[in-house]
Amino acid sequence: MTLTIDSSSLSTPEKRSWQQALLRGFTCSCPSCGKGRMFSRYLKVADSCTVCGEELHHHRADDAPPYFTMFIVGHIVIPLVLVVEKLWAPALPVHFVLWTAVTLALTFALMPAVKGAIVGLQWALRMHGFDYAAQAEHGREGE
Repeated sequence: MTLTIDSSSLSTPEKRSWQQALLRGFTCSCPSCGKGRMFSRYLKVADSCTVCGEELHHHRADDAPPYFTMFIVGHIVIPLVLVVEKLWAPALPVHFVLWTAVTLALTFALMPAVKGAIVGLQWALRMHGFDYAAQAEHGREGE
């Protein structure tokens, strides 16, 4: 018994630049064309790009954007707190008001960009439903 595999029928999908997709996602643009908007609302990913039609509803960003946003904001705010305390030593209520406002502002400003970058990376790596060749193959197996 011999198994013959015809590799000419196997198509390899074009490579997607993960760096470009990450940057496009960070700017809240479509990871495919870079022109369309990724979000239909503040953190609601659009079902598809209005420019190129790329489907974006497959994403599974889940808890990654908040974790990465907390990581980034923490690495920005904590050194600033230490510098301000060392240079000016303001009263605790000033610290509370100042750093609460800075932390919230940075979090709300960075969250869409970080979520966009995560969705862009998922698109570039063909994770979840972004791998159309696997979807087509899976559809043929069910027939």
